[in-house]
Amino acid sequence: MTPCLLSLLFVVPLLSSIMAAAEHAGCKIRITDKGLDMLKYETQKFVEEELTNISMPEMKGKDGRFQYTITDVKITELNLTHAELQFIPNVGLLFDVQNSSISLSFHRRILYWFFYDTGNINASAEGVNINTALNLIRDDEGRLKINNITCDAKINKMRAEFSGTLGKVYDFLASFLTSGMRFLLNQRICPALNHAALVHVNSLLETIPVRSEVDSYIGIDYSLINDPVVTSRSLDMHFRGMFFDLSNQNDSLVNYAVDPVIREYDRMVYLALSEFFFDSGMFSYYKAGVFQMHIVNEKMPKDLEMLLRTTYFGAIMMINPALVEAPISLQLAVNSPPKTTIKTSGATVVMTAIVKVMLLPPGRPPVQLSSMTMESKFNAKVSMKGKRLAVHADLRRFKIFSNQSALESLALIPLQAPLKTMLQMSVVPLINNWTKRGVRIPLADGMDFIEEVVEYHNGFIVIGANLHFTKGLREMIAGSNETEPETNTI
Repeated sequence: MTPCLLSLLFVVPLLSSIMAAAEHAGCKIRITDKGLDMLKYETQKFVEEELTNISMPEMKGKDGRFQYTITDVKITELNLTHAELQFIPNVGLLFDVQNSSISLSFHRRILYWFFYDTGNINASAEGVNINTALNLIRDDEGRLKINNITCDAKINKMRAEFSGTLGKVYDFLASFLTSGMRFLLNQRICPALNHAALVHVNSLLETIPVRSEVDSYIGIDYSLINDPVVTSRSLDMHFRGMFFDLSNQNDSLVNYAVDPVIREYDRMVYLALSEFFFDSGMFSYYKAGVFQMHIVNEKMPKDLEMLLRTTYFGAIMMINPALVEAPISLQLAVNSPPKTTIKTSGATVVMTAIVKVMLLPPGRPPVQLSSMTMESKFNAKVSMKGKRLAVHADLRRFKIFSNQSALESLALIPLQAPLKTMLQMSVVPLINNWTKRGVRIPLADGMDFIEEVVEYHNGFIVIGANLHFTKGLREMIAGSNETEPETNTI
């Protein structure tokens, strides 16, 4: 008995860990090395601006009869000509600068024996090498974050040019001054980049929604389910990609869908969405009670009302002949969450609803004339614009049958065409009105998709696109600091 208990103690945690690790992503994003080429330019400009703003302390020194004070150190120009941004497998990103240069100026006060001199010094740092590695992780809230930065900066040589009356006299002291300046610059570059990454860039990542409202009915969970997967060619992020009902956020759909797979590297970015992504949205709308409609009075097409009155004339007469002129209404209620199917030929959504034909006598309770089941199948066309994913539905197949008898189903055949028309004119526009605004995908503010291509696979959709920066990295970071990021919880 004891060995069995010991085995259970080891097996149960193992099974739990396997189940947790087996969670499929509803949404995946891949950024390829081609995407890094565009990001490299923005990163280079951002690094140049960060280094330009480095503050240098006042320097004082003494060597025998020689005393100096250096103030107002300013970096006037950076030339990061040999910069590379690349992936580090299993780590994150590497920003590498080699053989570049920095120009700067500072004010001098020099006392040598009885000679006192002041003036400006123009200096240049050459052979500037900066190697910065960013470690990307999933934080406790499921957000992409820079967890750590490894930085190594080195300036091989520095030159200074003196101006003023005694400029030529102090040329021999240039190496003495620049060695101290080079030491200070080496010490200041990495802390500046550390702060830029851990504070500024992380604030930009805060603009990527993790858990936010879509509309007044549902929200979406874009939390990462694991750390980003980094290879030499790509950065892959696996998001939960799950919608939820705002009024009952714990009532969510379990993901049994196919795990989406991205195999391509030709474009800058890829977005993959599984059937679960769309099903959880339909499930949440269903739970929120959105898929219900009452068609009566001005909403009821006159020819359909006349046909309904003719079809159920006998039933009305049996109830009470005086009610022949009473208004007739249709009550539609989806009776189960709609189901999405994605194949190489496209995406479809199947929806089943109960349709009740009601008689509404004035001053009296409604009377049910009939109850029928409506089965409909929609083609769903997925599109992307900027950062928003939208779906447009078109009715493909429609069928109604009686819930009471096969004989009544035969009697409902004349209603097929007008009910289908009513569905196309009333229900389908309502659905498209919910979906045309689209839902935001997890991209930072200032980045959009362009030149999108949608590909349908068995069980998932892959959208390949290129990236477009609507503003520079510096502006994106400034914007993230000015506005509060979307909240993690609702």
